[in-house]
Amino acid sequence: MSDFPLAPGDEEGPAVTSPPGWFSRAVAVEPESRFVEVEGTKVHYLRWGDPSKPGLLLVHGNGAHARWWSFVAPFLAREYSVAAIDVTGMGDSGWRERYTIETFAEEQIAVCEDAGFFDCEEPPIIVGHSFGGFITILTGALYGERLAGTVIVDSPVNPPDRPGGPPNREFRPHRIYPTLEAAMGRFRLAPPQPCENRYIADYIARHSLKQVPNPEGGEGWTWKFDPAIWQRFNIGDMGARLAATRCRIAIMRGEFSVLLPAEIGEYMFNLLGRAAPVIEIPQARHHVMLDQPLAFVAALRALLADWDHSAPSRKIAAGPIPSPFEN
Repeated sequence: MSDFPLAPGDEEGPAVTSPPGWFSRAVAVEPESRFVEVEGTKVHYLRWGDPSKPGLLLVHGNGAHARWWSFVAPFLAREYSVAAIDVTGMGDSGWRERYTIETFAEEQIAVCEDAGFFDCEEPPIIVGHSFGGFITILTGALYGERLAGTVIVDSPVNPPDRPGGPPNREFRPHRIYPTLEAAMGRFRLAPPQPCENRYIADYIARHSLKQVPNPEGGEGWTWKFDPAIWQRFNIGDMGARLAATRCRIAIMRGEFSVLLPAEIGEYMFNLLGRAAPVIEIPQARHHVMLDQPLAFVAALRALLADWDHSAPSRKIAAGPIPSPFEN
Protein backbone atom coordinates (compact mmCIF):
# COMPACT_ATOMS: atom_id res chain seq x y z
CA MET A 1 0.00 0.00 0.00
CA SER A 2 1.16 3.52 -0.74
CA ASP A 3 1.29 6.35 1.79
CA PHE A 4 0.84 8.82 -1.07
CA PRO A 5 -2.61 9.84 -2.36
CA LEU A 6 -3.30 9.84 -6.07
CA ALA A 7 -2.76 13.25 -7.61
CA PRO A 8 -4.78 14.80 -10.44
CA GLY A 9 -3.66 13.16 -13.66
CA ASP A 10 -2.91 9.83 -11.98
CA GLU A 11 -5.67 8.11 -13.90
CA GLU A 12 -3.70 5.61 -15.95
CA GLY A 13 -4.26 5.66 -19.69
CA PRO A 14 -3.56 2.86 -22.16
CA ALA A 15 -0.11 1.34 -21.65
CA VAL A 16 2.35 1.88 -24.48
CA THR A 17 4.29 -1.38 -24.73
CA SER A 18 6.05 -1.00 -28.10
CA PRO A 19 8.98 1.42 -28.00
CA PRO A 20 8.77 4.30 -30.48
CA GLY A 21 11.58 4.92 -32.92
CA TRP A 22 13.19 7.74 -30.93
CA PHE A 23 13.54 5.48 -27.87
CA SER A 24 14.99 2.56 -29.83
CA ARG A 25 17.51 4.83 -31.52
CA ALA A 26 18.53 6.42 -28.21
CA VAL A 27 19.16 3.19 -26.30
CA ALA A 28 20.99 1.77 -29.34
CA VAL A 29 23.70 4.40 -28.75
CA GLU A 30 25.97 2.27 -26.59
CA PRO A 31 27.94 4.31 -24.02
CA GLU A 32 31.43 3.69 -22.76
CA SER A 33 31.46 1.83 -19.41
CA ARG A 34 34.04 3.00 -16.87
CA PHE A 35 34.98 2.57 -13.21
CA VAL A 36 36.72 4.85 -10.73
CA GLU A 37 37.62 3.96 -7.13
CA VAL A 38 36.34 6.16 -4.30
CA GLU A 39 37.31 5.35 -0.71
CA GLY A 40 38.08 1.75 -1.55
CA THR A 41 34.91 0.99 -3.55
CA LYS A 42 34.48 0.90 -7.32
CA VAL A 43 32.07 3.45 -8.77
CA HIS A 44 30.65 2.62 -12.19
CA TYR A 45 29.51 5.16 -14.74
CA LEU A 46 28.50 5.37 -18.40
CA ARG A 47 29.71 8.01 -20.83
CA TRP A 48 28.31 9.33 -24.12
CA GLY A 49 29.54 11.91 -26.60
CA ASP A 50 32.68 13.86 -27.39
CA PRO A 51 35.03 14.02 -24.35
CA SER A 52 36.24 17.47 -25.45
CA LYS A 53 32.80 19.03 -24.90
CA PRO A 54 31.65 20.50 -21.55
CA GLY A 55 30.75 17.88 -18.96
CA LEU A 56 27.24 16.94 -17.85
CA LEU A 57 26.78 14.38 -15.05
CA LEU A 58 23.40 12.65 -14.61
CA VAL A 59 22.52 11.14 -11.23
CA HIS A 60 19.75 8.58 -10.66
CA GLY A 61 17.39 8.20 -7.71
CA ASN A 62 16.93 5.73 -4.87
CA GLY A 63 17.44 2.08 -5.82
CA ALA A 64 17.95 3.06 -9.46
CA HIS A 65 20.93 3.03 -11.82
CA ALA A 66 22.67 4.84 -14.67
CA ARG A 67 20.46 3.23 -17.33
CA TRP A 68 17.57 5.41 -16.18
CA TRP A 69 19.33 8.01 -18.34
CA SER A 70 20.10 5.84 -21.41
CA PHE A 71 17.18 7.23 -23.42
CA VAL A 72 17.90 10.82 -22.32
CA ALA A 73 21.69 11.09 -22.52
CA PRO A 74 22.08 10.76 -26.33
CA PHE A 75 19.88 13.84 -26.83
CA LEU A 76 22.16 15.82 -24.50
CA ALA A 77 25.40 14.44 -25.99
CA ARG A 78 25.04 16.73 -29.00
CA GLU A 79 26.26 19.63 -26.85
CA TYR A 80 27.89 17.89 -23.87
CA SER A 81 30.16 15.08 -22.83
CA VAL A 82 27.58 13.17 -20.80
CA ALA A 83 28.14 10.73 -17.94
CA ALA A 84 25.61 8.84 -15.83
CA ILE A 85 26.77 7.48 -12.48
CA ASP A 86 25.80 4.36 -10.53
CA VAL A 87 26.18 5.58 -6.94
CA THR A 88 27.66 2.94 -4.66
CA GLY A 89 25.21 0.36 -3.43
CA MET A 90 23.23 0.66 -6.67
CA GLY A 91 23.53 -0.35 -10.30
CA ASP A 92 26.88 -1.87 -11.23
CA SER A 93 28.88 -0.05 -8.54
CA GLY A 94 30.31 -1.80 -5.50
CA TRP A 95 28.68 -2.00 -2.07
CA ARG A 96 29.98 -0.36 1.11
CA GLU A 97 29.89 -1.32 4.76
CA ARG A 98 28.35 2.09 5.48
CA TYR A 99 26.89 4.80 3.27
CA THR A 100 26.89 8.57 3.78
CA ILE A 101 25.58 11.36 1.60
CA GLU A 102 29.00 13.03 1.88
CA THR A 103 30.60 9.98 0.25
CA PHE A 104 27.98 10.04 -2.50
CA ALA A 105 28.94 13.68 -3.18
CA GLU A 106 32.61 12.65 -3.35
CA GLU A 107 31.64 10.01 -5.90
CA GLN A 108 30.07 12.66 -8.13
CA ILE A 109 33.25 14.75 -8.09
CA ALA A 110 35.42 11.66 -8.66
CA VAL A 111 33.43 10.70 -11.76
CA CYS A 112 33.69 14.27 -13.07
CA GLU A 113 37.45 14.10 -12.56
CA ASP A 114 37.83 10.65 -14.14
CA ALA A 115 35.70 11.66 -17.13
CA GLY A 116 37.92 14.71 -17.71
CA PHE A 117 35.13 17.21 -17.05
CA PHE A 118 37.41 19.52 -15.06
CA ASP A 119 39.91 19.61 -17.94
CA CYS A 120 37.40 21.50 -20.09
CA GLU A 121 37.33 25.31 -20.09
CA GLU A 122 33.64 25.19 -19.07
CA PRO A 123 33.03 23.56 -15.65
CA PRO A 124 30.58 20.63 -15.50
CA ILE A 125 26.89 20.68 -14.67
CA ILE A 126 25.25 18.01 -12.50
CA VAL A 127 21.62 16.92 -12.92
CA GLY A 128 20.16 14.80 -10.11
CA HIS A 129 16.74 13.12 -9.95
CA SER A 130 14.95 12.28 -6.68
CA PHE A 131 17.54 10.97 -4.18
CA GLY A 132 20.22 11.86 -6.73
CA GLY A 133 19.02 15.44 -6.42
CA PHE A 134 19.64 15.39 -2.66
CA ILE A 135 23.22 14.28 -3.33
CA THR A 136 23.56 17.00 -5.95
CA ILE A 137 22.31 19.65 -3.51
CA LEU A 138 25.13 18.70 -1.13
CA THR A 139 27.66 18.66 -3.98
CA GLY A 140 26.56 22.17 -4.94
CA ALA A 141 27.07 23.33 -1.35
CA LEU A 142 30.47 21.64 -0.85
CA TYR A 143 31.99 21.84 -4.33
CA GLY A 144 29.88 24.46 -6.12
CA GLU A 145 32.85 26.65 -7.01
CA ARG A 146 34.02 23.82 -9.30
CA LEU A 147 30.67 23.54 -11.10
CA ALA A 148 28.82 25.54 -13.75
CA GLY A 149 25.53 24.63 -12.12
CA THR A 150 23.21 21.99 -10.68
CA VAL A 151 19.71 20.92 -11.73
CA ILE A 152 17.52 19.32 -9.05
CA VAL A 153 14.76 17.15 -10.55
CA ASP A 154 11.79 16.47 -8.25
CA SER A 155 13.87 16.24 -5.07
CA PRO A 156 11.73 17.83 -2.34
CA VAL A 157 13.36 19.98 0.33
CA ASN A 158 10.55 20.12 2.86
CA PRO A 159 9.81 22.68 5.57
CA PRO A 160 10.21 21.48 9.18
CA ASP A 161 6.50 20.67 9.47
CA ARG A 162 6.65 18.27 6.49
CA PRO A 163 9.39 15.72 7.18
CA GLY A 164 10.90 13.94 4.22
CA GLY A 165 13.97 12.11 2.95
CA PRO A 166 14.66 8.39 2.71
CA PRO A 167 13.50 6.45 5.79
CA ASN A 168 15.59 4.10 7.86
CA ARG A 169 14.24 0.75 6.75
CA GLU A 170 14.35 -2.71 8.24
CA PHE A 171 16.96 -4.84 6.51
CA ARG A 172 15.52 -7.65 4.41
CA PRO A 173 17.65 -9.63 1.95
CA HIS A 174 16.56 -9.60 -1.66
CA ARG A 175 14.48 -12.47 -2.95
CA ILE A 176 15.96 -14.54 -5.76
CA TYR A 177 13.56 -15.13 -8.66
CA PRO A 178 13.78 -18.20 -10.90
CA THR A 179 13.58 -16.27 -14.20
CA LEU A 180 14.19 -12.77 -15.51
CA GLU A 181 10.52 -12.50 -16.46
CA ALA A 182 9.39 -13.39 -12.92
CA ALA A 183 11.72 -10.77 -11.44
CA MET A 184 10.66 -8.08 -13.91
CA GLY A 185 7.06 -8.78 -12.97
CA ARG A 186 7.86 -7.63 -9.42
CA PHE A 187 9.34 -4.28 -10.48
CA ARG A 188 7.59 -1.31 -8.86
CA LEU A 189 8.19 2.43 -8.92
CA ALA A 190 8.64 4.24 -5.60
CA PRO A 191 6.61 6.22 -4.75
CA PRO A 192 3.91 4.18 -6.51
CA GLN A 193 2.54 5.77 -9.66
CA PRO A 194 1.11 4.71 -13.00
CA CYS A 195 3.51 4.50 -15.94
CA GLU A 196 1.85 4.54 -19.33
CA ASN A 197 5.23 4.23 -21.09
CA ARG A 198 5.53 0.55 -20.24
CA TYR A 199 8.41 0.09 -22.66
CA ILE A 200 10.52 2.46 -20.50
CA ALA A 201 9.56 0.71 -17.25
CA ASP A 202 10.46 -2.66 -18.79
CA TYR A 203 13.82 -1.35 -19.98
CA ILE A 204 14.62 0.05 -16.54
CA ALA A 205 13.45 -3.11 -14.77
CA ARG A 206 15.64 -5.32 -16.95
CA HIS A 207 18.72 -3.26 -16.08
CA SER A 208 17.79 -3.27 -12.36
CA LEU A 209 18.45 -7.01 -12.12
CA LYS A 210 21.49 -9.26 -12.04
CA GLN A 211 21.95 -13.01 -12.35
CA VAL A 212 23.11 -14.82 -9.19
CA PRO A 213 23.43 -18.40 -7.96
CA ASN A 214 20.13 -19.78 -6.69
CA PRO A 215 20.40 -21.65 -3.34
CA GLU A 216 17.92 -24.14 -4.73
CA GLY A 217 20.22 -24.84 -7.66
CA GLY A 218 21.04 -23.19 -10.95
CA GLU A 219 20.89 -19.46 -11.58
CA GLY A 220 18.32 -16.89 -10.51
CA TRP A 221 17.72 -13.15 -10.70
CA THR A 222 17.76 -10.48 -7.99
CA TRP A 223 17.90 -6.70 -7.61
CA LYS A 224 21.24 -4.92 -7.99
CA PHE A 225 20.86 -2.41 -5.15
CA ASP A 226 22.12 -3.08 -1.62
CA PRO A 227 19.10 -3.70 0.66
CA ALA A 228 21.10 -2.46 3.67
CA ILE A 229 21.84 0.96 2.20
CA TRP A 230 19.36 2.92 4.35
CA GLN A 231 20.28 1.42 7.71
CA ARG A 232 21.48 4.25 9.97
CA PHE A 233 21.54 6.65 6.99
CA ASN A 234 21.31 10.36 7.83
CA ILE A 235 20.43 12.69 4.98
CA GLY A 236 21.13 15.85 7.03
CA ASP A 237 19.59 19.32 6.84
CA MET A 238 18.78 19.64 3.15
CA GLY A 239 17.23 23.08 3.60
CA ALA A 240 20.48 24.53 4.92
CA ARG A 241 22.44 22.79 2.18
CA LEU A 242 20.12 24.08 -0.54
CA ALA A 243 20.46 27.64 0.77
CA ALA A 244 24.26 27.18 0.84
CA THR A 245 24.49 26.34 -2.88
CA ARG A 246 27.64 27.89 -4.37
CA CYS A 247 26.77 27.70 -8.07
CA ARG A 248 23.85 28.28 -10.40
CA ILE A 249 20.90 26.04 -9.62
CA ALA A 250 17.52 25.22 -11.12
CA ILE A 251 14.61 23.13 -9.85
CA MET A 252 12.45 20.88 -12.03
CA ARG A 253 9.26 19.23 -10.83
CA GLY A 254 6.53 17.05 -12.27
CA GLU A 255 3.16 18.78 -12.52
CA PHE A 256 1.46 15.94 -10.63
CA SER A 257 4.37 14.96 -8.35
CA VAL A 258 3.25 13.77 -4.92
CA LEU A 259 6.73 14.45 -3.53
CA LEU A 260 7.31 17.96 -4.85
CA PRO A 261 3.91 19.68 -5.17
CA ALA A 262 3.66 23.37 -5.99
CA GLU A 263 3.82 24.51 -2.36
CA ILE A 264 7.14 22.69 -1.83
CA GLY A 265 8.45 24.23 -5.04
CA GLU A 266 7.52 27.63 -3.63
CA TYR A 267 9.33 26.83 -0.37
CA MET A 268 12.50 25.86 -2.26
CA PHE A 269 12.18 28.94 -4.48
CA ASN A 270 12.20 31.11 -1.36
CA LEU A 271 15.17 29.24 0.17
CA LEU A 272 17.11 30.10 -2.97
CA GLY A 273 16.37 33.80 -2.59
CA ARG A 274 13.67 33.75 -5.28
CA ALA A 275 16.48 33.87 -7.86
CA ALA A 276 16.51 30.31 -9.27
CA PRO A 277 14.14 28.99 -11.95
CA VAL A 278 11.52 26.43 -10.94
CA ILE A 279 10.41 24.54 -14.06
CA GLU A 280 7.29 22.39 -14.18
CA ILE A 281 7.14 19.42 -16.56
CA PRO A 282 3.48 19.19 -17.70
CA GLN A 283 1.60 15.92 -17.19
CA ALA A 284 4.56 14.38 -15.34
CA ARG A 285 4.60 12.75 -11.93
CA HIS A 286 7.69 12.16 -9.78
CA HIS A 287 9.52 10.03 -12.36
CA VAL A 288 9.51 12.76 -14.97
CA MET A 289 11.78 11.00 -17.49
CA LEU A 290 9.42 8.02 -17.55
CA ASP A 291 6.23 10.04 -17.82
CA GLN A 292 7.26 12.77 -20.25
CA PRO A 293 10.75 11.92 -21.54
CA LEU A 294 10.81 14.23 -24.56
CA ALA A 295 9.26 17.16 -22.68
CA PHE A 296 11.91 16.64 -19.99
CA VAL A 297 14.69 16.60 -22.60
CA ALA A 298 13.33 19.78 -24.21
CA ALA A 299 13.08 21.59 -20.87
CA LEU A 300 16.58 20.55 -19.84
CA ARG A 301 18.05 21.54 -23.20
CA ALA A 302 16.38 24.95 -23.02
CA LEU A 303 17.64 25.56 -19.49
CA LEU A 304 21.21 24.56 -20.34
CA ALA A 305 21.18 26.67 -23.51
CA ASP A 306 20.05 29.69 -21.49
CA TRP A 307 22.80 29.09 -18.93
CA ASP A 308 25.34 28.81 -21.74
CA HIS A 309 24.40 32.28 -23.02
CA SER A 310 23.79 34.15 -19.77
CA ALA A 311 25.84 35.36 -16.83
CA PRO A 312 25.90 33.09 -13.76
CA SER A 313 23.41 33.93 -11.01
CA ARG A 314 21.84 36.65 -13.16
CA LYS A 315 19.08 38.59 -11.35
CA ILE A 316 16.65 41.17 -12.65
CA ALA A 317 17.95 44.59 -11.64
CA ALA A 318 14.57 45.69 -10.31
CA GLY A 319 14.58 42.99 -7.64
CA PRO A 320 13.69 39.33 -7.11
CA ILE A 321 12.13 37.48 -10.03
CA PRO A 322 8.37 36.85 -9.83
CA SER A 323 7.25 33.63 -8.23
CA PRO A 324 6.20 30.98 -10.79
CA PHE A 325 3.55 29.91 -8.28
CA GLU A 326 1.65 33.21 -8.23
CA ASN A 327 -1.34 33.77 -10.50
